[in-house]
Amino acid sequence: MARNNVIVPEAKAALDKFKMEAASEVGVNLKEGYNGELTSRQAGSVGGQMVKKMIESYENSIKTNK
Repeated sequence: MARNNVIVPEAKAALDKFKMEAASEVGVNLKEGYNGELTSRQAGSVGGQMVKKMIESYENSIKTNK
């Protein structure tokens, strides 16, 4: 059972690009498709970087909307 379904299918390409950018920022070499050879630490650092950037983006949007 896949739990990482994209809710808005039109956003898949943007999410993939975002993931690749986050991976390069933390020094993880991702390739298109399956990346099963990544360690848990590498995968976690990519996910953590993505969350960090999303929170930063949200905080910036709050500042500009006040």
